[in-house]
Amino acid sequence: MTAELTGPVTRERRLANLRATLARGSGPAGPDPLPARAPFAGRRSPQLAARLAAVLGADVADTPDGWLVRRVLAPIDIPVDRERLARLPGHPPADAPLVCLDTETTGLATAAGTLAFLVGLARWDGGAFCQTQLLLPDHADEPAMLAEIARWVTPDAWLVSYNGRGFDWPLIEARYRLAGRAAPVHAGHLDLLPFVRRVFRHRMEDARLRTVEGELLGVSRIGDVEGWEIPGIYLDVLRGGPVDALAGVVIHNEKDVRSLGLLLAHVERRYAGRDARHEAPRGDLAGLSRAYTRERRHDEALECLDDAMAAEAPVRDPFGRSPASRPLVREQTAEDEWWTARTQPHFGGRPPRSGWRGELANGRGGSLGAAPGMAPWDAGARWTDERLAAERARVLRRLGRWAESAEAWQTAAAAGGPLGAIAWIEVAKLREHRLGDQEGALAATRAAWRLLERSRLTGRPQPRLEADLDRRGRRLSARVRRRAGAA
Repeated sequence: MTAELTGPVTRERRLANLRATLARGSGPAGPDPLPARAPFAGRRSPQLAARLAAVLGADVADTPDGWLVRRVLAPIDIPVDRERLARLPGHPPADAPLVCLDTETTGLATAAGTLAFLVGLARWDGGAFCQTQLLLPDHADEPAMLAEIARWVTPDAWLVSYNGRGFDWPLIEARYRLAGRAAPVHAGHLDLLPFVRRVFRHRMEDARLRTVEGELLGVSRIGDVEGWEIPGIYLDVLRGGPVDALAGVVIHNEKDVRSLGLLLAHVERRYAGRDARHEAPRGDLAGLSRAYTRERRHDEALECLDDAMAAEAPVRDPFGRSPASRPLVREQTAEDEWWTARTQPHFGGRPPRSGWRGELANGRGGSLGAAPGMAPWDAGARWTDERLAAERARVLRRLGRWAESAEAWQTAAAAGGPLGAIAWIEVAKLREHRLGDQEGALAATRAAWRLLERSRLTGRPQPRLEADLDRRGRRLSARVRRRAGAA
């Protein structure tokens, strides 16, 4: 009886306490408002801001959100024809303002512990490239920098960065969220890193901005600060260390932002118009064609490939031979070194189990070798005539020009070997399924078989391709015999 009375009394007492707690609340439940005061608006550091401004030749701005060191550079002339630039794939429209952005941070993460202490911004005023750098004297002054960035990034503006889509801007958005503010809205983001990789990676060691400056812009940095040194330099300044070392970081950021403007002008001048592409390397035009293809602009992609095939092939040696020539001794590539094993080495122990292990496992090659496909045509850095013809055949196939695509594949088949066999297989597919030419498809299959026979005799068999051609040849032969019998 006692237990029965205790239970309801305890529940009623708890409900009464809960009602009293809710009554003392601020009001009815609803959407969480933004905090009235940013969590970083704590102590301020005017002394450090003055020291930084004196060393860097900058000004100190005392804003309601905190102190901010602002360095305004003299405008430089970087003309960019926006109408021509808008023709390139992925580039902003001609009427959109461009804001170049680059950050220097205390780390390489985009989580709460990483801070952008230096932000370089730039925009065009006519043909003049105007740069401004924002430097944090202390962590507590971050709201002042966020407010200044919001004044630069307007809803109709496009951001221009280098790897900014994956690092710089997500980090800035995270800092806005931590400060209880909404990140600025912009119309688009032009990240030049994917464009550089797609168009220029065939002739560069890597896609770092410093490499791009040397290979494309002819700019070399002397005495530049390395990226891994930058976080330590800034943290040492906050601990009371010398301020002079931070000047190198500011100059590094200044050059990064300026390189964005120079790279954009270089791309517009050399690749935006077809009249200027005759001086570009054929590999650049092939990469630009793929950029157009990604946006389904196949006519522009075909123009780039036609210009690439009309361009003169680069000279490879003093005898005037080009990558498209057929030397007496086959040139070795990175995928075909002299020490490449022809068979799987045996080191003892248990044999490997079958299944989804390895790149050639479970029907994707196995003991028969690599499966036939178009991936081998994409390997290597050299754009030969045959590889350009294969790329052109793909674009023609997307445009529905089947006969011209088959002719382009026949040109690509001059590469010989497995690549030539794959090209003849593509010819057979087009003739059989698109052109209705069964006899021609069978002839293309026989041509591919002859190339594989020659490859097998030289010690490089392709069992997977041979099995594919065997099935295709039997099917086409049966169809041709049935058609002849019906006739």
